[in-house]
Amino acid sequence: MAAITGQTSKEDRKHPVDATLPPFKMFTSGLQHVAASYAGVVAPPMIVGPACGLGPTETAFLMGASLFTAGIATLLQTLGFWKVGAKLPFVNGVSFAGVTPMVAIAKEHGARDALPVIFGAVLVAGVLGFLLAPYFSRLVRFFPPVVTGTVITLIGVSLLPVAFRWSQGGNEQAADYGSLTNIAMAAVTFLIVLVLRRVLRGFLQQIAILLGLVAGTLIAIPVGITDFSALTKAGLIGFPAPFHFGAPQFDVAAIVSMCIVMLVCMTESTADMLALGRIVGRPADERTIAGGLRADTLGSALSPLFNGFANSAFAQNIGLVAMTRVRSRFVVATSGVILIVLGLCPVAASVISLVPLPVLGGAGIVLFGSVAASGVQTLAGAAMEKGDNALIVAAAVGVGLIPIAAPEFYHAFPKDLLVVLDSGISTGCLVAIVLNLAFNHLGKKGAADGPEADGDPAEAVPEISRQPARGRLDDDEAAASPAH
Repeated sequence: MAAITGQTSKEDRKHPVDATLPPFKMFTSGLQHVAASYAGVVAPPMIVGPACGLGPTETAFLMGASLFTAGIATLLQTLGFWKVGAKLPFVNGVSFAGVTPMVAIAKEHGARDALPVIFGAVLVAGVLGFLLAPYFSRLVRFFPPVVTGTVITLIGVSLLPVAFRWSQGGNEQAADYGSLTNIAMAAVTFLIVLVLRRVLRGFLQQIAILLGLVAGTLIAIPVGITDFSALTKAGLIGFPAPFHFGAPQFDVAAIVSMCIVMLVCMTESTADMLALGRIVGRPADERTIAGGLRADTLGSALSPLFNGFANSAFAQNIGLVAMTRVRSRFVVATSGVILIVLGLCPVAASVISLVPLPVLGGAGIVLFGSVAASGVQTLAGAAMEKGDNALIVAAAVGVGLIPIAAPEFYHAFPKDLLVVLDSGISTGCLVAIVLNLAFNHLGKKGAADGPEADGDPAEAVPEISRQPARGRLDDDEAAASPAH
């Protein structure tokens, strides 16, 4: 009837972010996000567990708890309630930013008391972050395209080394780390994903990453790099009993350390939400970011109750959204349900873990490269012809690449500072914000009210006034275009 009368139905007007898919497509698309994020969710407990003196069985329990709490946090983020949740297609998972401080806490307090102290610190940091969320979200005005484009690019570039390590085998202590077999397997998966994206159409093209992971895993079986041991040892049901490792303990130094981690996570999540908002065509405003940060921090506060760690929005799935153009938040909510099931069913989690890291690395190169490409696309509308903006990008990217290109660069700095300095996303973001304020706002007449307040100084410069709307038009088109 809508087509006959020329009117648009309510369903037709629904934004793709709020659209639902048929059940089978919803499940397979959601499973693809889980496959892309699984290694990132379980990697921190794989590191922290042994550091806290846990054996393989308890470490596996910790991994299940992380999957379970990541699922809860993902549902908070995608579905939301009250003022909680960005309601964007974000997977939430354990933040890597907390790994180094948690290992340091483990060394200080010993294996027996380490986890309760860590859980107490995460709980306090989560509550503090929840209270700060509405104030922290006001920083959105300091993220114009020149800043967001830089940060999105750094997110992609910062994730690429993870894909490279996966491609080599993941474990640097293993005898076959970086072997020809591992790298060849990653290369095969990389090519399979590219070919599938090129030759498939419609829905099959959208799940090319998942198909590539399945194909790569099947090829890896005769090659001999698929490990079935986790599947044979896994139990059918494994609920993460609350306070399994003891009631939370509250140590001032540990709390301060994790509060710093929470601020870093909030900074990265803000950048991630701005990036994803542009990609899905629903730019993240102050209200969206406040809701997203509340979901992050509430999920982090709840996680210790079920033996989990601090959660934050995962950048891993940004590239997947950009590549597949499946923008529905309900697809990622399905991912949250799958993560919860994996946390409750170790056997199911073990099936996902059958994907060898080299296979995941080959697909990851495409995924994370897509994030960097989205950042470059954003920078195209950031008035880069103005020298100051080009300088901002050059300086921020340069500083942001330090932890990636030279991991030991800050080795002589205090350990507390390393929480920030070891994150190229955080340092690059801070540099971009400060330089944007210095070059495009401070000392400029009318900066508080004019176009420069939006971070597009080109519109206020007389000498290029013949093209006054180009940067703004590009931004509006980027927000509305399905390609984003």
